[in-house]
Amino acid sequence: MSISTASTVNGWCLTSISSSRSQKVSLRPTCVATSKNSSSPIVPPITLIRNQPVFAAPAPIITPTLRDDLAYEEAVNALKSFLIENGELESEAASKVAQITAELKTTSGGDKISAEAIERIKQGFIKFKKEKYESNPGLFGELAKGQSPKFMVFACSDSRVCPSHVLDFQPGEAFMFRNIANMVPPYDKVKYVGVGSAIEYAVLHLKVSNILVIGHSACGGIKGLMSFPDDGPNSTDFIEDWVRICLPAKHKVLAEHPNATFEEQCSQCEKEAVNVSIANLLTYPFVRDGLVKGTLAIQGGYYDFVKGAFTLWTLDFGLTSSQSVKDVATILQWTLY
Repeated sequence: MSISTASTVNGWCLTSISSSRSQKVSLRPTCVATSKNSSSPIVPPITLIRNQPVFAAPAPIITPTLRDDLAYEEAVNALKSFLIENGELESEAASKVAQITAELKTTSGGDKISAEAIERIKQGFIKFKKEKYESNPGLFGELAKGQSPKFMVFACSDSRVCPSHVLDFQPGEAFMFRNIANMVPPYDKVKYVGVGSAIEYAVLHLKVSNILVIGHSACGGIKGLMSFPDDGPNSTDFIEDWVRICLPAKHKVLAEHPNATFEEQCSQCEKEAVNVSIANLLTYPFVRDGLVKGTLAIQGGYYDFVKGAFTLWTLDFGLTSSQSVKDVATILQWTLY
């Protein structure tokens, strides 16, 4: 159940919402994964999930005033009147009003930051609408009817590596899931329900034909993975538990490159973590089914934004004559400059 609240400021409505087959797959040259039978059958949904347009652009766009000074003063005066009428509360409450008022007066810097952010968002949307939305009505007309992307992309939340810019994905072309260090956790219907639901939706409902996992250079999440202890008390609320998804990549790098510098080890781990994520994808029954049926392919990628290079590798997945999953024969790899 979700609860929606809305408020209006100078004509702007602000809304918030609170809310059976044994398979063995070997991924070479860097990772080996074994997938087990799923104990829970995949049950098709009773109804289809519909995609609807979610916004309408106001024209013209008007920047709202961040604080309605008149309403603010009226509220303060009303509170003062209440205090006068209730003398027994005056001493304690008046001091609280003074404290709150003092705190509010210190928020001018925050107002400036918010104003700058709103202006950046406004100008960004105006540019997008003029140069892309209005210049390609056919594309956005089709997108209003629904989406049918060919790719599902796992990418890092890092602001420097947006896949739409790096790979020139157009609206409707790629279903994105971005997180710390572009990691795909193993199948877990409790711990990783958010990731699992995205993969399930992409594979079973959107019918994507490719899943691409993109790592990148100078990744802070991988640096954290290489720095944090493998166990013991955490120094963060979320990050350490999350990046430990790719502990196998860390252990492999430390075993194979014990004398490398920390920076070199991190660079190696950025690539190895992609392979761990690919192996974890194979633990999802609907992903395995798509690979076996030939309706789905998996790729790994690495974007070096320092050198301006992109490396891509693919997973070759097939069946033997006995219809059991065979070992991967090759991993095809290209480096693009």
